[in-house]
Amino acid sequence: MFKGQPKGLFALALANTGERFGYYTMLAIFMLFLQAKFGWDQALSSQVYSIFLALVYFMPVVGGILADKIGYGKCVVTGICVMFAGYLALSIPTGANTMGIVLMLGALLLISVGTGLFKGNLQVLVGNLYDDPKYSAKRDSAFSLFYMAINIGAMFAPSAATAITNSFLGKAGLIYKAAIPALAHQAMDGTISAENALRLTDLQQMMPDAAVANMDPMAFSSYYIEHLSSAYNMGFAVACVSLIISILIYFFCRSWFKHADVNAKQAAATNAPVQELTPKQTKDRITALIMVFAVVIFFWMAFHQNGQSLTWFARDYTQPIATGATRAGFNIWILALVAVSIYTFFGIFQSESRKGKLLCGFVTACLWGGAYWLYLGLPDPLAIEPQLFQQFNPFYVVFLTPISMALFSALANKGKEPSAPVKIGLGMFVAALGYLIMIFGSIGQPSPAALQGTVAPDPVVPMYLITTYLVLTFAELLLSPMGISFVTKVAPPKFKGLMMGLWFASTAIGNYLSSIPGLLWMKVPLWANWAILMALCVIAGAIMFSMMKKINEATAS
Repeated sequence: MFKGQPKGLFALALANTGERFGYYTMLAIFMLFLQAKFGWDQALSSQVYSIFLALVYFMPVVGGILADKIGYGKCVVTGICVMFAGYLALSIPTGANTMGIVLMLGALLLISVGTGLFKGNLQVLVGNLYDDPKYSAKRDSAFSLFYMAINIGAMFAPSAATAITNSFLGKAGLIYKAAIPALAHQAMDGTISAENALRLTDLQQMMPDAAVANMDPMAFSSYYIEHLSSAYNMGFAVACVSLIISILIYFFCRSWFKHADVNAKQAAATNAPVQELTPKQTKDRITALIMVFAVVIFFWMAFHQNGQSLTWFARDYTQPIATGATRAGFNIWILALVAVSIYTFFGIFQSESRKGKLLCGFVTACLWGGAYWLYLGLPDPLAIEPQLFQQFNPFYVVFLTPISMALFSALANKGKEPSAPVKIGLGMFVAALGYLIMIFGSIGQPSPAALQGTVAPDPVVPMYLITTYLVLTFAELLLSPMGISFVTKVAPPKFKGLMMGLWFASTAIGNYLSSIPGLLWMKVPLWANWAILMALCVIAGAIMFSMMKKINEATAS
């Protein structure tokens, strides 16, 4: 799967991996930060979260337009610098006052602008590598590998965020308990019920520092919120370090992809060959892309519940412990060893020499042995925190990428591989199945309004969320890397940056619409949120297949 790929792919993928690690470390705890620090309810915190995600994915439109004029590389480097300033500002501890809110919003704006300059244009550079006829047949597999590299960074992010926040909480004599932030804000606001006051007292007694455990409840509430918020700030600071690593990789390996850093304007100035399209072909291709963009809005609306409604479900409706084999999924090092093993396992069959096959087999056995050794050392039950569920999706992406590549390669050899638009349509139906699982997991659970910001008395086992993330990942692999590859392949040369930006703009609209479950969270039964998302995915999939003929005709020109 790696053989025959240009070196530039690996340099750009690693540069993106570092940036994505920082971004997803921040995103893993951002919703929890908003509610813990400011005491915001689901509706307000969901709006802020969704608007931020929308900006992150809308700004590539601006970045794409700018790159079509000044060049992709300049935008990528500028974007990293702007993002760095944003993450640095977000990592500064402040009070839960107007100044704190303004600084946070300013930091989010900088991160959005920087990502807009960086993200889409880096992916255009990857696509440009495959304009070379020597590599053109490997475009789809390249974007699958590129997407896999992104998710390596995302896979480690929740555990990194958890380790950092727990470390700083420990220094303050505290441990994380999911129910405390909501109860602490109720206590400070004077709205706490007698029953919840007793719950808060019981949770306070669990703190490892005796002085903290014996504090006045009001003082403890303020103390806990202050130190939990500051711990989250330190988690955000990780992104600054990862961006430094990304920029170093980008500059040290720039010679590997420098030839791809050419837009249509620059190519014309140097008399480099540029594919010429008729006005009709240009119009048809743009029309086909816009059709695809319109459909994927609904996928991203459903998919990007991981940082909000699915995290709330993890916090409020899921057992805070894992038992038996499930524990392995919450140890990042076990997941990392298993993820690497799938590549060495495939190497057994793909190596051209007997020595290579034996080496891959030996390494695979060692990786599995190491994972099992780590598993034997895990406590049973194992305490887990809500953000850790977010590591399953990137793990599944990394683990399933070689399997999906092998499957589609086999279909391609038989002339039966579905086109990118067909894969996108199928992905919508698969995503619907993910939320069907959530409906089953929510039957019989009290509504969020009935919980009063605390946790369910009879939470479900973690397997509901673990399985949901697996199904959503199947959908993602059918849709996201294939969609990006489709854009770089079909986009008219003069509008590559803009078209990639519009791909992200459709993601931005979906991200903003992802706030709908947050707005409805306290107003409808729990299962109704998942039913709405499931229905929208089914409708969007049906629309995609109804437009398939027009899309195929447009892209064939």
